[in-house]
Amino acid sequence: MRQQPLGYIASPKDGASAEQRPRERPVVPPSAGLAVSLLLALLIWQAIVVLRDYPAFILPAPGLVFSRLIAEWSGGTLPYHTMLTLVESLGGFGLALAVSLALGYLLAHARQLERVLAPQLAATQAIPVVAVAPLIILWVGSDIRSKVLVAALVTFFPILSSTVVALRGVPRELLEMAKISGANRRQTLWHVELPLALPGIFGGVKSGLALATTGAVVGEFVGARDGLGALINISRGLFDTPLMFVALISLAGLTLVFYLVAVLLERALVRWETT
Repeated sequence: MRQQPLGYIASPKDGASAEQRPRERPVVPPSAGLAVSLLLALLIWQAIVVLRDYPAFILPAPGLVFSRLIAEWSGGTLPYHTMLTLVESLGGFGLALAVSLALGYLLAHARQLERVLAPQLAATQAIPVVAVAPLIILWVGSDIRSKVLVAALVTFFPILSSTVVALRGVPRELLEMAKISGANRRQTLWHVELPLALPGIFGGVKSGLALATTGAVVGEFVGARDGLGALINISRGLFDTPLMFVALISLAGLTLVFYLVAVLLERALVRWETT
């Protein structure tokens, strides 16, 4: 019997042959899965157009939509409308993020304040944003401010609710330990509550970023001549279905970019979960 060197620790894999050891499954990157799903969707789309023989004003082929996208992008129309919707979405998200984080901190630590404000906040979510958008435009005007407010209104509640739940999920023992150690409220928030609550807060942030584009488009639907929502309205009135698809694809791409940016920020800031 061969003797092992001093200090050798036996492993359960040592007695197993190469055939008996479990094979490691290849890890498929998320980008590959996204590419496969997009390719499959395009093939199904093309098959439906060919089999049903739809005209372009009902369902255009993917090639026609792609060529129209290139034409609108090179002509400058699509970048202009996309940039305007981008500014409105980010403005509404930034406003909602600032207000919801501050109010969420207050509601998480003041139960009485939550009992007063919770019914009103829940009631605001029962009103469709499409019904509120005309009033906001009437009060504020049809400029970019009204679209920012509509986007903020849609984004506000998901971030607020996730902030309250995340802050209340911080173990009370850690809060008591920080207080015993002499930490004030700001130090406790920065070094204890915020790091532990970030994963939950980012759940609301990712949902809010996706909803921010929805709010901006709703505001553009109601009263605007520019933006992706206005471009969809214009193409619908002209029965220009390929242009409508171009606007919808641009909107989906914008939302996807927002989500990916939020995921990257979460990975950069929430490092303690992966260590």
